[in-house]
Amino acid sequence: MGYFGALDIGASALTAQRLRMDTISQNIANANTTRTEDGTPYRRKEVIFEEKSGTQFSEYLTDSSKELIGSGVKVSKIVEDSSPFKRVYDPGNPDADTDGYVQMPNVDIITEMVNMISATRAYEANVTSINTTKSMAMKALEIGK
Repeated sequence: MGYFGALDIGASALTAQRLRMDTISQNIANANTTRTEDGTPYRRKEVIFEEKSGTQFSEYLTDSSKELIGSGVKVSKIVEDSSPFKRVYDPGNPDADTDGYVQMPNVDIITEMVNMISATRAYEANVTSINTTKSMAMKALEIGK
């Protein structure tokens, strides 16, 4: 794998982790949304990753590299968490049932913050990987001086 392949993989990981952070942010923002367009509480969303397959950019530049070491990562889908909604006693809420309970979203702020920290660390690790690859390429260019 050449420099471009490593950069492609790092770029795909940055894109995937950014979408993961966006989804986590959406979950946190809707942690108290009791009514969506379909009339139910907000349901937590999760991002599912899978290995990215396809032609790497480096293969377009040269035909000598036929082995695929890896192509990166992509988001295969965003799924809704099917865990049950939380029930909170709040008889004054307009969304309360006859017993005074309100169905709240299945979003746990602590879980979302842990996931956000994990996504941020993965993003930072991929930035470091890209920067290291760029540094190696620059050092290789300096050899010819």
